[in-house]
Amino acid sequence: MDFALSDTERAIRDTARDFITREVMPLEQELLRRERAHRPGLEHSELRELQLKARKFGFWGLATPEEYGGMDLPAVTQSLIWTELGRSFVPFRFGGEADNILFHANDEQKREYLVPTIEGERRSCFAITEPGAGSDAANIKLSARRDGDDWILNGEKTFITGGHDADFAIVIAVTDREKGARHGGATAFLVDRAMGWRSEFIQTMGEGGPASLVFDDVRVPGRNILGEPGQGFSLGMEWIGKGRYIIPSHAVGIAERALSMAIDYANTRETFGAKIGTNQAIQWMIADSETELEAARWLILRAAWTVEQGMDPRHASSMAKLYGAGMVNRVVDRVLQIHGGMGYTRELPIERWYRQVRLYRIFEGTDEMQRLIISRDLLRGYTKLGGHLA
Repeated sequence: MDFALSDTERAIRDTARDFITREVMPLEQELLRRERAHRPGLEHSELRELQLKARKFGFWGLATPEEYGGMDLPAVTQSLIWTELGRSFVPFRFGGEADNILFHANDEQKREYLVPTIEGERRSCFAITEPGAGSDAANIKLSARRDGDDWILNGEKTFITGGHDADFAIVIAVTDREKGARHGGATAFLVDRAMGWRSEFIQTMGEGGPASLVFDDVRVPGRNILGEPGQGFSLGMEWIGKGRYIIPSHAVGIAERALSMAIDYANTRETFGAKIGTNQAIQWMIADSETELEAARWLILRAAWTVEQGMDPRHASSMAKLYGAGMVNRVVDRVLQIHGGMGYTRELPIERWYRQVRLYRIFEGTDEMQRLIISRDLLRGYTKLGGHLA
């Protein structure tokens, strides 16, 4: 059994790490300074400039197929890169990406939505969550009623990431209430903001925030159905599923960077005539953090490997999401404790991480939903203890 990275995986990972260290991390102090002044951290144009810099040496579209100019990287390599991105709190992402379900678009839709999104000319958001349908996505109520060749959308979506900035939304709407969303009664629509929906920003404890999307008799042409009618719920689950190994991959990078700060601080900060790292209480927090970090790393890489093998990744991804999200919350909490009062200030990014990572236990599948999936798989015999080694 070989746990080593391949030469290709290591080379791509190291190139990404070099870019983050050289181009992204130098922006961190300016970002913190702006946020302390209650200003946006970095403008979209500044982040876009970084993406174009990365494109010059080939980092463009990590998951995007080569026919659209992307790298089409395997899942494990994508996981490694997302870990590198997590090392910096600058909200940078490599460009050339589009929502994975946009590739179900027909040729006309690809020209109008997919390609411009990959090129950064358009900005999308994915809208399934509603005020009464969070973890229970099958309970969505936003309706789409046929009117000739068009559909009329009414209802509200909420907690939509990027919803306040997007110029179009991928909206999952109920088209046949008798069937129910889960059983072919929901359809995905590509809905331009210009068609009439509006967004309302939601302030959260983290930086930035999601939005509510309000649809009041929004008319959508029938040609804007994404995929097939009735396919909306399965497309929604496909969109959500990818995040369950990407989110904890990002969490590993955050935890690594935060823990390295704690180790440096423990080796330099003195109290009562000795470095605080000589205190057993500090040593145990560092040891527990490293152990949990390493355990999360292998759960996440196994989930990504499962995707690469063409196996059903849901069980492995749920374990990775559950443990990775909890791990980064515990590690950042310990790191803040080690730094004491300084960790609580906005001079350092620790309190920022503390607020940011709390979301990881909620979005794209709460801890409770991951536990439900994991236990159900075992209780119903969908998987065996020990996974693929059983």
